[in-house]
Amino acid sequence: MSEKVRIGKSDVVATKVGLGTNKVGGHNLFKNLDDQDGYAVVRAALDSGITLLDTAYMYGLGRSEEIIGEVIKNYDRSKVIIATKASQDPARDHDNNNTPAFLKQSVEDALKRLQTDYIDIFYIHFPDEGTPKDEAIAALADLKKEGKIKAIGVSNFTLDQIKEANKNGDVDIVEDNYSLVHRAAEKELLPYLRENEISFVPYFPLASGLLTGKYSALDADKFKQFNSEQFRRIINNMSRIKEIAAKYDATAAQIVLAWYIANPDMSVVIPGARKLEQVASNAQAMNLTLTKDEYAEIDTAFKGF
Repeated sequence: MSEKVRIGKSDVVATKVGLGTNKVGGHNLFKNLDDQDGYAVVRAALDSGITLLDTAYMYGLGRSEEIIGEVIKNYDRSKVIIATKASQDPARDHDNNNTPAFLKQSVEDALKRLQTDYIDIFYIHFPDEGTPKDEAIAALADLKKEGKIKAIGVSNFTLDQIKEANKNGDVDIVEDNYSLVHRAAEKELLPYLRENEISFVPYFPLASGLLTGKYSALDADKFKQFNSEQFRRIINNMSRIKEIAAKYDATAAQIVLAWYIANPDMSVVIPGARKLEQVASNAQAMNLTLTKDEYAEIDTAFKGF
């Protein structure tokens, strides 16, 4: 199994592959979800050696947290790492709210849904427009001192907002959009996080399925964020990843996940799953170790995205 990683300057330690749970109870986000599948997905993750479950209030307006809370009753809580997020205020039509009072209440509400007395990682899900970010983080630092949360995170913040949030060195982890085909974070964000001992979690690591290898050159209209030359290059690169996968008797998605695992700037990668078979497959990536040459080849092939 893959080694574990410490989250920022906290005491939280997790496997390098986690489970993104927006498809667990996220009925407001996806059609035709079945809660029973959600329960099975969470159990499959924990049974396969994954320790980190990444959820949020907005995944089903608390439903994802409730499902996780039910499942973990049957597991050793000390070995389960729960990351959740909040910022969307029901009293404000789900506009973002980072005020200390709202964040503290959000933690209390999440603890009840999760049926636990502490949250391992709590993120401010999105920034609001008015709250000074250091004041928002100070409220979470209070909860950390009380033992209600163990690590403090922010998600979807700009670099300037992260710097403001981290004024007192209290930010442990940042979650943001990053993948082999979305690498903007490498320019300024990741160097800042390295310098300040802040962990990084990429979301959309498989780029909405594009990096699983299931698409061909005929699917360009499904990914209009890329021009025709970029899309052709991605499909060609995926052909090479499939060749590497064949060597390991693995899937293309597992090779991509193995690349994130090997990347020193990535702390935990959190692919989502709708079915338990997907979770088991994602977890197998923790057993793969790319050679330095393979890692460099994949890195170079996707440079510039």
